[in-house]
Amino acid sequence: MAKVELKQPVVAEISELFDGAQTAVVVDYRGLTVEQDTVLRKQLREAGVIYKVYKNTMIRFAAKGTPFEALNPNLEGPTALAVSKTDATAPARIIANFAKTAPVLEIKGGIVEDTYYDAKGMQVIATIPSREELLGKLLGSIQSPITNLARVLNQIAEAKAEA
Repeated sequence: MAKVELKQPVVAEISELFDGAQTAVVVDYRGLTVEQDTVLRKQLREAGVIYKVYKNTMIRFAAKGTPFEALNPNLEGPTALAVSKTDATAPARIIANFAKTAPVLEIKGGIVEDTYYDAKGMQVIATIPSREELLGKLLGSIQSPITNLARVLNQIAEAKAEA
């Protein structure tokens, strides 16, 4: 079998990952222990993030003609790819959080909703809470005035009932 025929399924797999992806983050994983890598993979899997190690040339071929082509300058040295189709901030957030305990793990850059961000930009994106957390905060801020209004009306009703 020719080398090209062996590589086509891998390029197709990466292209499929990119199709409909909200976020793709490229990571330098050099120096991670097997135990650390296993823990990181588990955390990413639980968040619905696909995390795999691919050859840089395969990622380049798959990204050609897509917004993910902007990752090309980051495709140097060992590269792992973390892709999420559901939560735009999950890969960056989980990897940046994990890097606090494993400083050798380094975000090289990423694409979030078709926009390229360098390592510093991805660190900022990592601080954005998940969609569920944001919705929870929004709901809490909406409920708070309603709860306070109900409490005041109840106190007024109790005061009139006593009078």
